[in-house]
Amino acid sequence: MKKTTKFGETVEGYNIPVLNEREIRAAAGILFFFTFLSLMFILFKGNFLMIKYVITAFMADFLIRVLIKPKFAPTLIIGRLIVSRQNPEYVGAAQKKLAWMIGVFLSVTMFVLMVVVNSYSIITGLICLICLVFLFFESVFGICLGCIFYNLIYKEKAQHCPGEICDVKSKHDIQKTSFLQILIVIGMIGFIVLLAVLFNGNFSVKPHDLFGIVQK
Repeated sequence: MKKTTKFGETVEGYNIPVLNEREIRAAAGILFFFTFLSLMFILFKGNFLMIKYVITAFMADFLIRVLIKPKFAPTLIIGRLIVSRQNPEYVGAAQKKLAWMIGVFLSVTMFVLMVVVNSYSIITGLICLICLVFLFFESVFGICLGCIFYNLIYKEKAQHCPGEICDVKSKHDIQKTSFLQILIVIGMIGFIVLLAVLFNGNFSVKPHDLFGIVQK
C-alpha cells in the first residue's frame, strides 16, 4: 500500500492534523515586514532589488510548506524559535494548506512577472497589496483570510480555526461592543479629519534638529 505524506502534525487530543497558529502568525509577521519594507524602497527610492529577493524567498518558503512539510519552511522555523516559550495554539492543517496554496499561486505569479520577465504593472501592484493584506490580518488579528475559502470549496467544515471561530458560540460580555464605543471610534476618525483640515500646514513643516547634532 502506498504511504501518503501527512500534512500537519499529530497532537494528542486532536483527531485531525494540526499546526501551531502562534508560529504561523510569527512567520506571517516576518514576511509582512520584509514585503512592506521592500515596497517602501519601491515607492520612495524606485529600487526594485529588495522586492525581487523577497518574492523569491516568499515563493520558496510557501512551496516548501505545501509540497514538502510546513515544519521545514524557513520562516515557520524562525517563527517557532521566536514563540517557543509560548503555549501552542493548535489549528486545523487542512485549511492552512489551502490558504498557502493561494500564497503559492500569488508568489509564483509575482516571481514570473517581476523576476523572470523583469516587469511591473497594475497586476503586480494588486498582488502585492493582496499579499500585504493577507499577511497583516494573519499576523496582527490572527485572521486567516485564505482559510475562509476552505468552507466555500469543501463540504467538510474546517476544524480548530484560530480563536475557535469555526464554532458557533455567543460572545462573552468582554467581547461585546456598545453603541457608545462605536461612537467613540467614529469621533476619533472625525477628530483626525478635523486635524487634517485645520493643522495640515503646521504638521507639514519639517521638524528641526533639537540638539543641533546633524550638520547641514
